[in-house]
Amino acid sequence: MSNNKIHKNKINECKDLFDFFKNVHIYDNSLNDTDGFCFFMIKDGLDKFLILMSESANLNDSGFEGEIIEINSQPFLKCELTHKNAEALRSTFDFTNPVLIGKVDSYGLGDRLGNAGPAHLKAIWDSGFKPVLAQQSIRELERTNRSAEEVLDAASWSVFQEGYTNGFGADADHLKTTDDIDRMVKAGYTMFTIDPSEFVVNEAMNMDLDELEVNYNKLPWSDLDAQPEVQRAHYSKTSSPLSNGSILNPSEKEVLTGMVKYGKVINHTKKLVDYLKGEYPDHPAEIELSVDETDQPTTPFEHYLIAAEMQRLRIDLVSLAPRFCGDFEKGIDFKGDLEQFREEYELHLAIAEKFGGYKLSIHSGSDKFSVYEVIGSLDSGAVHVKTAGTSYLEALRTIAEVNPDLFREIMKFSLTRFEEDKKTYHISADVNQIPNPYELEDNQLVELLDDNHARQVLHVAYGSVLAGAASKENKYKERLMKSLAEHEEIYEQNLEKHFIKHLKPFNQ
Repeated sequence: MSNNKIHKNKINECKDLFDFFKNVHIYDNSLNDTDGFCFFMIKDGLDKFLILMSESANLNDSGFEGEIIEINSQPFLKCELTHKNAEALRSTFDFTNPVLIGKVDSYGLGDRLGNAGPAHLKAIWDSGFKPVLAQQSIRELERTNRSAEEVLDAASWSVFQEGYTNGFGADADHLKTTDDIDRMVKAGYTMFTIDPSEFVVNEAMNMDLDELEVNYNKLPWSDLDAQPEVQRAHYSKTSSPLSNGSILNPSEKEVLTGMVKYGKVINHTKKLVDYLKGEYPDHPAEIELSVDETDQPTTPFEHYLIAAEMQRLRIDLVSLAPRFCGDFEKGIDFKGDLEQFREEYELHLAIAEKFGGYKLSIHSGSDKFSVYEVIGSLDSGAVHVKTAGTSYLEALRTIAEVNPDLFREIMKFSLTRFEEDKKTYHISADVNQIPNPYELEDNQLVELLDDNHARQVLHVAYGSVLAGAASKENKYKERLMKSLAEHEEIYEQNLEKHFIKHLKPFNQ
């Protein structure tokens, strides 16, 4: 009999014989055996712990910190889920470390509360997608008052609890500075999403030829390691056939417009990638480039230009996020012409294929079910979808079901924060369309989570609810987390069902 089976039998005996184990929940999938120690996770009251046991090894030599408890002459080490113990976990079990995902279908599963990972894994397990569990932007870290290390630790504990050994990614999302890179490398992230949106010159779209000439010549050509006349001639002579039968033949004005609009973007991306490679040459890293935050959709030639420049500068992209047609508002389905989206998406796929087959990345990907249907029906190329706010909304759905009074408080407070918190988001919610939660019956509150206006109000106020001054005074996060822990099964069922709905359209 293997050590794992011996220890499992021992644990089952403990469940039957000892009061301590009768009063806790043991996560059976977490059972693991290595170096003479048996590891498993439990829920004792509302808190989770890692438990170590051994027939022969000294628990104090395990590398984990905790309290030794003895039950019927059998010692156990009861460890809190601290950062130090998470580091020890990653040193002991390779599968609890993030890995490079590569150019295969993947799903970003942002978890602003740090407790959604197990349900995310259950939903994605057999979907064909690789999970990117640790995904937080610098803005999200600041708004939730969490560290990058906390986010990664939550992901590691989740894969251990569920026994998920197929590899997960960790996305340092929307990085704008070298300080951002330092912060996320130190924490152990492996995917780096460059956000050069501040360098986009949207005005280029409305410039005449003379203005374009002036701005084109002012680009940082030395940093770009290129000569303006050579670049201009090269792209003006482009006649590039694509795998879908299209041919790109840009005009000279299109070339100038594209370079003026994205020249500084390309330069900033090069600087950040050069810094990452130069300062951390041995750190595993894959690069996503985000150009989705622009006034107008990314044209086929603009995409081609960016991809060609990345290739010229030897930047290998794992994924690229264009600005697609239509509106990708937070927390609700796509608004726009789906047939136009299909046609443009096929063009973007063909360009991605021409430059190495990187993934197309769907930002603000939460709840874009009609878009998923289109992408799934094409069955071509690779895709990466980023979600975050939708998991928070499913947490609030659970609160509406199990703690309606708390939900009313959060909904009312979110309404008071809406005008301020919406400033950095592209949304169209109208607070006048949302009923007063105190005038609704308990069983009507859950319906607000299916209303676009209410969803967006709740979505944008997450930072104020989780880490704002009023949150601390009213203990919103503390009470929310307590309710979710008390009703863990309902919460996980809501999340799992919601993400199966997200993933299913891709597998038509």
